[in-house]
Amino acid sequence: MDKLYDVIILGAGPAGLAAGLYSGRYRLSTLIIEKAKDGGQIAITDEIENYPGQMVEGESGPSLIARMTAQAEKFGAERASDTITKVELEGPVKKLYGTKDTYQCKTLIIATGAFPRPIGCKREGEFMGKGVSFCATCDANFFEDLEVYVVGGGDSAVEEAMYLTKFARKVTIIHRRDELRAAKSIQEKAFKNPKLHFMWDTVVDELLGEDILSGMIVKNTKTGELTRIDADEEDGLFGLFGFIGYNPRSELFEGMLDMDHGYIKTDDNMHTNIPGVFAAGDIRVKALRQVVTAAADGAIAAMQAEKYVSEHEN
Repeated sequence: MDKLYDVIILGAGPAGLAAGLYSGRYRLSTLIIEKAKDGGQIAITDEIENYPGQMVEGESGPSLIARMTAQAEKFGAERASDTITKVELEGPVKKLYGTKDTYQCKTLIIATGAFPRPIGCKREGEFMGKGVSFCATCDANFFEDLEVYVVGGGDSAVEEAMYLTKFARKVTIIHRRDELRAAKSIQEKAFKNPKLHFMWDTVVDELLGEDILSGMIVKNTKTGELTRIDADEEDGLFGLFGFIGYNPRSELFEGMLDMDHGYIKTDDNMHTNIPGVFAAGDIRVKALRQVVTAAADGAIAAMQAEKYVSEHEN
């Protein structure tokens, strides 16, 4: 691609779409590159309650993202569907090499987000899509009237577990500690849910089964005792959902950008250590990873990109 964009935004989650909206309004030539579907993690979230201005009676991740996408497009942000495999970030022109094309820009906003962290048990990979899932809204219907286990104790784990109770016969949260980390308001709802149960001080050690997940061995974190759990004979299988955090999608920038455990370091204005390169949303080092903070990051990054382009005009 010969066109030199003022800004390219890598990723179309809340941070990337907000950046696209703002850079479009700044009249910057803007390209948003996304390899999958818009929204990132929020696109697979069934219910949102804490985004300011959302529909109070109920808002899903896909419905919120659809409006964000439309807003970005309204203000002229172009789109490309591609997977970037190599980047050159130094100098006045940044280059991105994809499987379909090559792209050039004056500024780059990295909004690639993060992906679910593996449960970390033996044979986990063998049962991906065969009982193991990281997306309740994607796969809940496969476990209707079956038993389901959820690994984790934070906001996402408990919220997704409650969502799963709409489908599963019984949902059990497996948590390595003896109390949840989720917000108190979420915990209150969870403890009142009659279909939700808890397995404290426990981690999943190994998964069992042939073609599908039909059993597992769990380990008590205090005593080390191992316990085998098998699916109900009539069911023949159960579901295991992991919600224990995320890993940043930053491997493309290793050795180029300053990072902390894979998260990109920025200042308050989203600047990285390379001039003209910004990071926004879940990919960067920050205290709170939510839709509202991602959108704010994207807006700030776009403003800084506009300032950078203006200052470097010939």
